[in-house]
Amino acid sequence: MEWSERIGRRIRLRDLHILLAVVQCKSLAKAAEHLAISRPVISKVIADLEHALGVRLLERDRHGAEPTIYGAALLKRGTAVFDELQAGVKDIEFLVDPAAGEVRIASSAFVAASFVSAVVHRISRRYPRIVFHLVVTGVNSLHHELSERNVDLVIAGQRSGLITDERFGFEVLYDDPSVIVASAQSPWVRRRGVALADLVKESWALPPPTQAFGPVFVEAFRANGLDYPRATVFTISPEARIGLVASGRFLSIVPISILRFPRPRPEIKVLPVKLSVARVPFGIVTLKNRMLSPVAQLFIEHAREVAKPLATRVL
Repeated sequence: MEWSERIGRRIRLRDLHILLAVVQCKSLAKAAEHLAISRPVISKVIADLEHALGVRLLERDRHGAEPTIYGAALLKRGTAVFDELQAGVKDIEFLVDPAAGEVRIASSAFVAASFVSAVVHRISRRYPRIVFHLVVTGVNSLHHELSERNVDLVIAGQRSGLITDERFGFEVLYDDPSVIVASAQSPWVRRRGVALADLVKESWALPPPTQAFGPVFVEAFRANGLDYPRATVFTISPEARIGLVASGRFLSIVPISILRFPRPRPEIKVLPVKLSVARVPFGIVTLKNRMLSPVAQLFIEHAREVAKPLATRVL
């Protein structure tokens, strides 16, 4: 049979919506209650779908309903259909009112507080009615948020592991080298020819040697024949470390982006000390073959502009 006869005219979005509700509720009866329709109607929809496709979509017993491999395959594609339909509605809303809309971004806490905040500030000044949904989560959860289409895009570093997934696309925005910083009032700022060995016995705020960037920094000190400093404060939070540096007593190692986003930090100065730590490219991660909404595209355009001061190279 032709597609239009066998499938196209026999499967409706409503049918897929009902199937999805049954799988989510794990019960025909609960799905019927959730959708405010009768159970016989749901049973008929499922039966008609199975007849049209020629396979069983659900396994049902006294414990409930679970999708078969065929049902799971159909719902995987069906979820994309609903996602694209929702994006289409958002596109229409944006065309009716280009100054409004919504965008969902996921990032780590550090990137959210620095770079993403700078982009949001830039856009919201021009488009005050755009709504931003910022999902702040751990690096390991960014993969889930994007693959499940809970967000439109992710802002993350290359080391997050997201770019190794062939389903994702990665656009580099900026490099984020780690630098040694001190308060603008620190005597080290006025010194010339500072070497890493000169600083080892100072008061440091650093990540623990076995967490976050700690192991990377340990290797940077070892490359200079030095032990990792016995820090006064250990914390993985770059924001906490930069706050301690601003107090005037501490030195630290932080990503240079924290000195630019969301605002310049003139009270913090970079010491002219060579640190053997690789640059970390940060960028936009998107789901391939997924059409982004105009508002998401707008966010990306402004992200490129905000990133220009640190966009030293493109991979």
